[in-house]
Amino acid sequence: MTVTVSGGDLQRLRRLNALAVVSALREAGPLPLTRLAERTELARATIKEVVRELIALGWVAEMDPSAGGKGRPARRYRFRAEAGRVLGIDIGAHKILAAVGDLDGRVLHVAREPTTPQQGRYERLAAVDRAVDACLAATGTTPREVWTATAGSTGYVDLDGNVIHSRAIHDWSGVALAAHLAERLPGVVLVDNDSRLAALAECRRGAARDVRNMIFLHMGRRAGAAIVLDGKPLRGSTGAAGEIGLHPLFQLSDSSDLLVVGGAGPAQFGSALVAFEAARRGDPAGVNAVLRYVKLVALATAAMTLTVDPDVIVLGGGFSRAADVLLPPLRAELETICLRTPELRASTLGDECVAIGAVCHAAEHLDRRLFNPDFGPVAPPV
Repeated sequence: MTVTVSGGDLQRLRRLNALAVVSALREAGPLPLTRLAERTELARATIKEVVRELIALGWVAEMDPSAGGKGRPARRYRFRAEAGRVLGIDIGAHKILAAVGDLDGRVLHVAREPTTPQQGRYERLAAVDRAVDACLAATGTTPREVWTATAGSTGYVDLDGNVIHSRAIHDWSGVALAAHLAERLPGVVLVDNDSRLAALAECRRGAARDVRNMIFLHMGRRAGAAIVLDGKPLRGSTGAAGEIGLHPLFQLSDSSDLLVVGGAGPAQFGSALVAFEAARRGDPAGVNAVLRYVKLVALATAAMTLTVDPDVIVLGGGFSRAADVLLPPLRAELETICLRTPELRASTLGDECVAIGAVCHAAEHLDRRLFNPDFGPVAPPV
C-alpha cells in the first residue's frame, strides 16, 4: 500500500523536530549532534539540518569544540536564552521589585524601590517606573528589547490587568496597571495577582518543583493564597481565585493584628515578629497568639484543600521566616479538619518570590508564542 504524505504534514514534522531540539538543548544544556540525536531519537542527518535552520533563525548557537576523549573534539550547540529579555515586577505595599530575566526564566538582575502603604497611586506608579528603569539600565536592556513583561500586584486583579480591589495599599483600587506599563514597554504586558506569581515561582524554582498540584499561602502583613493545578496557577473566570484574604469569615484582612493583639485586650506585642519570637521561647501569650492566627489560616486552607486535594501546601510571604513556629500547629489543625493533610513546606525564595514568578510567567508566555507546534519555532521578534 502506498502512503501519501502531504506538504502540510512534512512542514509540521519539521516544526516538531525543531521544537524537540530546542527542548533538548534547554533541558540538558550544550550538546553535540550525537547526544542531540540520542535525546530526540532523531537521525543524525535530520538533527544536523534542524540545527542549521535553528542557527539561521537565531535560536541556537555553536560553541567552541569541547576537548576530551580521542579524536577531533565534537562541536556543541546551545539554546540562545540571551536572544531576548523578559521583565518581572512585584508591586507590594512596602516595596517595588523589578527583575530582568532571559528566555529560560533565569533572573539576571533585581532593582528595588521602597514604598509605603499610604503612598498615592501616582507616587507608587512613579516608583514602579524608577525600579524598571534601574533594572533595565543595570543590564544594558532597552525597553524595546523586553519582549514580554509581567507585573504582580497585591489585590484582586482582573483579566485585563486592572486592580479591582486592594486593601493593603491606599489609593490602589481601580488602577489600570497594564495600560500604564504598556505606555513605556512596547512588548506584551501581562498583569496578575502577586500570590499566583509567587506560587508559580515555587513550582518552577522553589519548594514545589517536584509537584503539579499545590496551594500557596501568602502570609504576611496581609493574607492571600493561590492554587496551582497541573502545574498552572488557577485564575478563575474573573481573576479572583484564591482571594481568601477578602472573605470576612476568615478574618485575615490584616493578619498582623491577629498576632499583635492578645485576645480582645490591648496589644501585647509590638509586631508579628515579636509574637513569633515569644512563641519560639514558649511564652504563653506568644503561643496563644500564634494558635489564634493558625486556626483562622487553617480554616481557609482546609476549605481549599478539601476542594482541590493538593499534593503540597507551601507557606510563603513574610511569615515564611517563622515557618518553624507556624507549620507544626497548622499541620495539627489541618489534621483535625481535612480528609487527607498534604505535606507542608516553607518557601525557599524569600521576598523575591513574586518577581521571580513574574519573570517565569513572562518567559512561559513567550514560549507559547514563539515555540508553538502549530506554527513555530518562529524567528525572534525584531
